[in-house]
Amino acid sequence: MKIDLHTHSTASDGLYTPAELIKLAREAGLSIIALTDHDTTNGLEPALAAGQARQLEVIPGIEINTDISGAEVHVLGYFLEYQQAAFQQTLQTLREMRVTRAQRMVAKLQALGLNITWERVRELAAGTVGRPHVAAALVEGGYAASVADAFNRYLGRNGPGYVPRYKLAPLDAIKLINSVHGLPVMAHPAGISGLEHLLPSLCEAGLVGIEVYYGEYDAQTVEYLKSLADYYHLIPTGGSDYHGPGIHPTQLGARAVPEESVARLRTSALERRRTPAPAFELPPYRM
Repeated sequence: MKIDLHTHSTASDGLYTPAELIKLAREAGLSIIALTDHDTTNGLEPALAAGQARQLEVIPGIEINTDISGAEVHVLGYFLEYQQAAFQQTLQTLREMRVTRAQRMVAKLQALGLNITWERVRELAAGTVGRPHVAAALVEGGYAASVADAFNRYLGRNGPGYVPRYKLAPLDAIKLINSVHGLPVMAHPAGISGLEHLLPSLCEAGLVGIEVYYGEYDAQTVEYLKSLADYYHLIPTGGSDYHGPGIHPTQLGARAVPEESVARLRTSALERRRTPAPAFELPPYRM
């Protein structure tokens, strides 16, 4: 059974629509896929419908971007009760903050003399706007050779077009996912400074898993992350982080994820639904 628990569609910053992504997943021989778009669940309904038509299981998911001192931490959520109104309002607020950030990046780049427009960035973003769409506009304008080059030259943390985003902490993301009985999982954790010091507080807040079988992680990295998962009693998950050609090197379904990981996620999801979900409130704005 082939499984990919980390994918993106045009609902956020992927290159394929949810239906197209499901078609590609079926052609790749996948049996289970999770759609984990950034700060939105707008792609889930078409993905679930396409999955049902193609006999492919789609796990409702999301990816929330958060920050710690000097680094980013992304938190995935699985088996969400995503239709809840309060949850959707929170996501809408996060997306609006993404738009404001992207507008400020375009303004900074224009001030440098680069001829890109906000209107074109919005056209390139069929769903939630983000840095990849600004990067795509830079490539289209001839200011970068690729999306990766645009990030390296202009949009990375130290780039001239970089704008900090609304600071949501990992604990906030976990609480948000908990509020809809979801299962919070730390995404692509390798390279996070102080990871072993960060995990205890996140586990206490309700973290249930950590990505071990991710993208291009080598055997040594997988072994290290698996040891952390075992020590903290976390579910080892994984996936390709597939956005489409040219954005991430790992192809859809190319990273093997154990069936046991999905079985453990299902069990945890059932256990969560036996207790009331806690309420969530966005923290004050902080840069």
